[in-house]
Amino acid sequence: MRKFQTGNHAVAEAVRLCRTQMVAAYPITPQTPIYERLSEWEATGELGGVMMRTESEHSAMAACLAASLAGVRTFTATSSQGLALMHEMLHFASGCRAPVVMVNVNRTLAGPWAFWSDQTDSLAQRDTGWIQIYCENNQEALDSVIQAFRIAEKVLLPCMVVIEGHFISHFMEPVEVPEQGLVDRFLPPVDIPRRFDPDKPGYAVPTVTQKQFMEYRRLGQEAMEYALEVVEEVDREFVEVFGRGYGLIEAEGIDGADLVLVTTATVTSTARVALARLREKGYRIGLLKIRVFRPFPARVLRDVLDRVSRIAVIERNISLGREGIFCSELKAALINSPFPHQVQGYVAGIGGSNVDPELIERVVMDALERKEATDGPIWMAEGE
Repeated sequence: MRKFQTGNHAVAEAVRLCRTQMVAAYPITPQTPIYERLSEWEATGELGGVMMRTESEHSAMAACLAASLAGVRTFTATSSQGLALMHEMLHFASGCRAPVVMVNVNRTLAGPWAFWSDQTDSLAQRDTGWIQIYCENNQEALDSVIQAFRIAEKVLLPCMVVIEGHFISHFMEPVEVPEQGLVDRFLPPVDIPRRFDPDKPGYAVPTVTQKQFMEYRRLGQEAMEYALEVVEEVDREFVEVFGRGYGLIEAEGIDGADLVLVTTATVTSTARVALARLREKGYRIGLLKIRVFRPFPARVLRDVLDRVSRIAVIERNISLGREGIFCSELKAALINSPFPHQVQGYVAGIGGSNVDPELIERVVMDALERKEATDGPIWMAEGE
């Protein structure tokens, strides 16, 4: 059934369709409509699970972790300061190999206070051991949540689906909401290890030696590497059932391109418009969208970009003192490539500022004309 709805409500649809048994959350702008819609469905019985109203995001993640260890399918959603408050428990969730699924609605981190889209909140959690998937639109948001449960429950790692505040969370688009039977066919009933028995509580995170701790981390890294295979496998199966898929990355117009523009999330949609205009003018510009950020798909990116000498990365985040985080990760992925690349980073859209097709065209023209790349980012803003 096709519905005209916001990205937040598309996420809530996915959570309901996945027969999620426990949702623990605390409201925060711009995530709150997810929380509200799931609460409405709990009240009417449509959710089919339990909604826990917690006193903080830290407690929400603690509740999800405990429920997941008891073998329950769990979900939460948050944003910005709420995600920052969860930080401690994010490490516990991955360290305990709990397949919690969370949607983070990107929002600026204070100070100063602001409420608009900025990827720094989720990227600040990149080393917590969570799988991270970045969505371009409302349909991808719904589909990625369904995929996330399959991925997380197979590799036993938590998974964060990331949507941009206001651009996806509050914009309304036509969204294909699948029938319950199709989702049941794709996502079987939860079957994860039960390591905690509420009737006989005794589970505890062990204290370990130095050597044992290192082994825990090595196993976590192996799980992340395995997750790359699982994400691709799950996406292929998703295509078979639903007729659409997304992959680790998406590339178009790469062969023969003089430059490839690397994007993520909603900037990708605007870039599609800008690059179509440039191609009509005779410019050979490719587009590469990074969808899965953790684990980082380095091999897949090298396979695609080894044929390209000039690369421009545009992104809505900044690691202060360095550059955009996707740009740094891409440079690291390409460092061992035998093919030389000129990679230039551009920071745009910080704090939810507008990234229009004209701005993206200026990024492309700057990258084409540049003789060599700068170490730091080039700041771009609408109308400058």
